[in-house]
Amino acid sequence: MNIYKEKTIGIIGGMGPAATSDLLSRIIKLTKAKKDQDHIHVIVDNNPKIPDRSQAIFEKGKSPVPALIESGKMLERAKADFIIIPCNTAHFFYDELKGHLKIPIVHMIREVAKKIHKEYPDIRKVGLLSTQGTIKAGLYQKELKDFGIEVIKVDEKVQDMVTEAIFGAGGIKCGCLEGKSKKLIYNAIDNLINNGAELIIGGCTEIPLVVDLETVVLPFINSNQVLAESAVSIAKGD
Repeated sequence: MNIYKEKTIGIIGGMGPAATSDLLSRIIKLTKAKKDQDHIHVIVDNNPKIPDRSQAIFEKGKSPVPALIESGKMLERAKADFIIIPCNTAHFFYDELKGHLKIPIVHMIREVAKKIHKEYPDIRKVGLLSTQGTIKAGLYQKELKDFGIEVIKVDEKVQDMVTEAIFGAGGIKCGCLEGKSKKLIYNAIDNLINNGAELIIGGCTEIPLVVDLETVVLPFINSNQVLAESAVSIAKGD
């Protein structure tokens, strides 16, 4: 039984740890609080041992589903009221994971699509910065199609650069948020603009860690920020 008036947030984290830390920080900043007790009860399972999601989608690696289920059930036992997952690619396994849990899971990509439709109603072409797994799975294409919005992808060679920026030596997952990884992401943003994008989605929760919003000429949607906003709203009953 939840002893608090507001709902408790459960986070399946560790994909990667920096994105999970960033999400928690955003939840804290979004919460109107004058003292500790005004903040939301958040339970985090930060498990970086969950198998790589993109590798699983390309059938080159172990499925992350058993680990995701284990984490979700752990949060259920800890009395979380709902779950959020700061990893876009993991949402490929959303339906399978949802079928094993009793508490709801907020669908990050669906929340991003709704935000774009609501706040940018005239935009019809959005550029997607994400992992190859998210692109192959068509996660954003599926959700945005319902609103008549086309997803613009980077050129194939540029996508290889995005992958390098995220996963490569000296990349974002190594904790390198300046230098080469940042330059590669900005090159990808330029490529999306040249390909006709009217808005950019940071569709990997680690990409926005190297993006300074004031330097991007188009609206930039941070999927982790959207997830934090939705989680706070649900927890507070808004």
